[in-house]
Amino acid sequence: MGQQTKIDFQVFKRLLVFAKDYKRLLFITLFFTVTLSFVSPLQPILIGKVVDKFVVATQDKSGLLRWCLLLVGVAFTEGLLQFCKAYFSNLMAQSIIRDLRKKVYAHILQFKVRYFDRTPIGQIVTRIVSDIEAISDVFSSGLIDIIGDIMILVVILIMMFASNWKLSLLSLISFPLLIITTRIFARAMRKSYQHERLHVTRSNIFVQEHLSGMSIVQVFNRENREFKKFKEINAGLRHAYIEAIWAFSIFVPVVEFLSSLSIAFIIVWGGVTALGESENTAAVFGEIFTFTLWVNMMFRPLRQLADKFNILQRGIVRAERVFEVLHREDEDLVEGENTTVDFNQDIQFKYVSFAYDKENWILKDISLTIPKGKMVAFVGATGAGKSTIVNILTKFYDFQKGEINFGDTSLKDIDLEYLRKNIAIVLQDVFLFSDTIFNNITLGNPNISKEDVIAASKAVGAHEFIEKLPGKYEYMLGERGGVLSVGQRQLISFIRAYVYKPSILILDEATSSVDTESEQLIQRATDKVTEGRTSIVIAHRLATIRKADKIIVLDHGKVMETGTHEELLELNGFYRNLYDMQFAE
Repeated sequence: MGQQTKIDFQVFKRLLVFAKDYKRLLFITLFFTVTLSFVSPLQPILIGKVVDKFVVATQDKSGLLRWCLLLVGVAFTEGLLQFCKAYFSNLMAQSIIRDLRKKVYAHILQFKVRYFDRTPIGQIVTRIVSDIEAISDVFSSGLIDIIGDIMILVVILIMMFASNWKLSLLSLISFPLLIITTRIFARAMRKSYQHERLHVTRSNIFVQEHLSGMSIVQVFNRENREFKKFKEINAGLRHAYIEAIWAFSIFVPVVEFLSSLSIAFIIVWGGVTALGESENTAAVFGEIFTFTLWVNMMFRPLRQLADKFNILQRGIVRAERVFEVLHREDEDLVEGENTTVDFNQDIQFKYVSFAYDKENWILKDISLTIPKGKMVAFVGATGAGKSTIVNILTKFYDFQKGEINFGDTSLKDIDLEYLRKNIAIVLQDVFLFSDTIFNNITLGNPNISKEDVIAASKAVGAHEFIEKLPGKYEYMLGERGGVLSVGQRQLISFIRAYVYKPSILILDEATSSVDTESEQLIQRATDKVTEGRTSIVIAHRLATIRKADKIIVLDHGKVMETGTHEELLELNGFYRNLYDMQFAE
């Protein structure tokens, strides 16, 4: 348990680092918190004086009115201080998590495809949204409130002992039991929050995946089965929350009991004292009122302290997961710095080998040349390594052996951002955002004008269908562009590639999922966008690559044949077999 506490402290220190840019807000919040801790305990003193002077001893109505007005003034001041404290603490908290969320998202953007292939999207969403939101409570409802509650406790104790040290000791008889209870409660809460974070992540992953794949669930009539799995996950999440509620529901009555016990001691002491000192009864009653209110005020922060401790524990548990993401680095990341390379050169692969898991080699000693300004097509059976070549050429993954050069410049020496500015990809599975067609084409690039987009649309043959849509280029697409046909989405991706004017264009199975009419449009678009630039085509339909300047046949990660369409047919080898199988189909 001691080790666990140390880990919490380290996480807490990391969180405080994010507050250093908001020292001014922190000091303002602490000022109102400390001031409030001195103002709040004044009310019991004033009420005790009112009881001494006007309720028991005299009937001075004008004096009673003045003291009541003073009480109202103190109450108003306390309310104003509470407002200022809440406002500035939340302002600081939201500013901190804004920075933290930006830092986490920017860090995730640097991860390679390997991370997203292996990490459920629901888990990433949980880190960026709900985990960081829980961290905000550490600063707004956790840390500051705990400091304020502790300050109030200290001030009340000082006032109690200054007023009557014997009665103060009597009031604190139950404190040792309270400290023991709090320690037990803290351990139970940490364990329950660890269970909670696990089940929240599982729930988010399940919901995200199944909403995205709802068509598969419904087509295969898996609704009942998947709902049953969801009920199991949901029951686990409920159980995790109940664990926390159970511990908290025990702690609060214990604190209430101990508070009532302290008040009972005060009342008994007051009764005994009043019987023994009948001439000083008014002062005794006033002191009983003051101490009773102080005890209530003292135990109220202790009850709230438990709740604030919950929030602090929850935030720290969530922060641990966020920091795991922030401190994660891609193992394979090779940073280059060259931003002057000329991409209008031959691309050379020299004995390149690659494995996703460093055991099963997908590419095996690949050596080939992609001539500048030419269209080179890669063909082969599924799993031959075609798309892997694209992944390593764009630095989605780093290869383990060999060299890839643009002229005399190694791929590993080229700056990643500069490399991707000069490469455009059209994938088989086109991803469109919930935004306008124009923004999906430009991706927010201010250097691409509306005229550029329209000219590119006309060039690839997509302008006509876009003009028929409501709003035309400002037409708002749904998630992943579901309102468009597969062919239309593919044409949008061609326009996107065309307006960015890349030096190298990669088409990865761009026509494999479209109908014949759309394929003809896409073939014309392909001819247009590949004109005059180095083009790499990954193809399943061999009819689409007959015009390629060079065709490279891959099989099980090795180059088997190289040549033009006609040359490869004459070889009667791997390419001929692929061609005959498609022709037979």
